[in-house]
Amino acid sequence: MYSKEETQKLKREFWVEFSEKFPRKWLLYDTKIKDFSFKFYVDNKKAQVLIAIEQRSDEKRIAYFEKLESLKNILEEEFIKDLVFEKEHTLESGKTISLIWVEKLGVGVSNRKYWPEIFEFYNDKMNALELFYSEYDGYIKDIEQF
Repeated sequence: MYSKEETQKLKREFWVEFSEKFPRKWLLYDTKIKDFSFKFYVDNKKAQVLIAIEQRSDEKRIAYFEKLESLKNILEEEFIKDLVFEKEHTLESGKTISLIWVEKLGVGVSNRKYWPEIFEFYNDKMNALELFYSEYDGYIKDIEQF
């Protein structure tokens, strides 16, 4: 078991190594939609690539989610398979957000032997999501004003 400091150091090393292996600027928060972002997540059981829709307005959050859901067939046939669409996800804080994600199970940040596998998964899946977004961002952004 790692101490809090050791865990932080390991995670820092993980992200540094990932950025060295795939030195590029990821879209992440630069979607031009407030509270709509792409995220990487890793713990000791899985790695995930996510789209997080976190608007304060439930109507706006759901409108963006439904836009993406309307593109689900295209997204899965042309870009990424095995996506999970979660319209209502409650965070520990109690806030409800929407998530769309894909994950790789059986890998963990604390075991360096999995890092290359996680890095490849991240690069492949995030790149596919970004390509999808660059092609359909105009459609996704076009929701009625709330």
